[in-house]
Amino acid sequence: MKSGKILYYALFFGLMISLINCAKRGTPTGGAKDETPPVIISSDPENFTTGFESKRIRITFDEYITLKDLQKQLVVSPPLKYPPNISPQGGAAKRITIELLDTLNDNTTYVMNFGQSIVDHNEGNPYPFFSYVFSTGDYIDSLELGGLIKDATQKESDNFVSVMLYEVDSAYNDSVVYQKQPTYITSTLDSAVDFRLTNLKKGKYKLIALKDEANDNLFSPKTDKIGFVEEVVELPTDSVYQLTLFKEIPEFRLGRPVMVNKDKIAFGYEGNPEGMEITILSPTPEDFRSTTIKDAKSDSVNYYFTPFETDSLLFEVRKKELIDTFTVRVRNLYRDSLNIESPIQGNLQLSDTFNITSNIPLRSFKADSITVMDRDSTFLDFELDLNEVENKLNFIWDVQPGNQYTVSLAPGAVSDFFNNTNDSLQYAVNTKELGQLGTIRIKLQNVSEFPVVIELTNNRDEVKHSMFITEQKSGYEFRNIDPGTYYLRVIHDSNGNKKWDTGRFLEGRQPEKISYYPEEIELRANWEIEQIFILDE
Repeated sequence: MKSGKILYYALFFGLMISLINCAKRGTPTGGAKDETPPVIISSDPENFTTGFESKRIRITFDEYITLKDLQKQLVVSPPLKYPPNISPQGGAAKRITIELLDTLNDNTTYVMNFGQSIVDHNEGNPYPFFSYVFSTGDYIDSLELGGLIKDATQKESDNFVSVMLYEVDSAYNDSVVYQKQPTYITSTLDSAVDFRLTNLKKGKYKLIALKDEANDNLFSPKTDKIGFVEEVVELPTDSVYQLTLFKEIPEFRLGRPVMVNKDKIAFGYEGNPEGMEITILSPTPEDFRSTTIKDAKSDSVNYYFTPFETDSLLFEVRKKELIDTFTVRVRNLYRDSLNIESPIQGNLQLSDTFNITSNIPLRSFKADSITVMDRDSTFLDFELDLNEVENKLNFIWDVQPGNQYTVSLAPGAVSDFFNNTNDSLQYAVNTKELGQLGTIRIKLQNVSEFPVVIELTNNRDEVKHSMFITEQKSGYEFRNIDPGTYYLRVIHDSNGNKKWDTGRFLEGRQPEKISYYPEEIELRANWEIEQIFILDE
């Protein structure tokens, strides 16, 4: 009896567990995530077809695909005058359809590189760098050319840089980059700085790189960066080419002058204003005076003059061979009032020179109306230097660490071009203790030619400290500078003007080379760092 009950209960509980398990609903996991790119089942016409005559291309995949960022990713070489119609656009399909709208050249190999635009619809897995190649001739051209892109002034190059080949024949000249489509083209796209041009024909070519803002395959100096190889490239070749992108200074061009104040006219320009001369041709009174100074915030030269009664003023503007005349209608405007400020606020570096500048050209000062006092209320000896070109009054004294300085200007201490004078002014600056500062010592190796410029920049490429070097020494020191993260670069200053100069394509002139130290330099308070920089050849 007892054993029968045990058997009964065992069977009962076994049945209940079985029913509970049967009643449970499972949650499907969906299996492993699909990471397989789409697979091409067929192409019509077949990839690498010769004697190509079709106006429509169909490429079929084993699953639904979408086209992502096609306008940027797709590169057709040689370029077509009319872009092809490609579907699907904005949807999913198992087939890409390409309708050619342009007349194809005879005996030419075409490459349609889709970059990473083809992705599967569900997971976004790309079919990377798929190229559809065909030839209107009897064979597929098979030569290749590769290389690297760098930027003249940036540590890293831009994305989507176009690399172009122009055939050098009897009709070639350097102006074709402004006017005509290249013979072949490729792009670095968004994932690399290297490039490869494929399916090329034997011949001689000019190799160009463009950061093409308008995406029209034409060089626009106002907006585009350009890089080029000086010599003609002859295919076939095993050479690997490096192209350095730079932004040109545009050709000098004058804008129409604008009267800004009663006594100031702004002459706008493009390009380099060096050597620009402005002469008034209108009759002027005997006491008439004028002066010019480059505007600090815009591309214009400001012409200051003592106003007189007239309806208009006639000017001649000259820069080398360029001569132009302008008539400026005089308007009844207010005069500008004198505004003086200092670009140095608060912290004064031990290597800095305190200075003041103004919105109107400064012309004179009274040293006995100016004082420099330290934290102990001791009046210091100092010198004043008026730089009229930069419109800056420099204050020079023996700056010491761990001190506070007060610069005071009594009313009338400085005068501008119109004999306006300042009100009472006072500026407070301080210097840090030596223990709060640090030193970076640079040892340069493999310098092929002097002079060079050593620069320490921040992460926004703003120059914080600079040194002009004319000869080899054991080391070059940036002493007692603020702690922080610095980036080191060396400008190969071939013309010795103490600054970096860009290139010019039509003159065949490359930009001055900049060598970047590959790592950031972390300087802490009271540290002395020695950094060996081996320049690349």
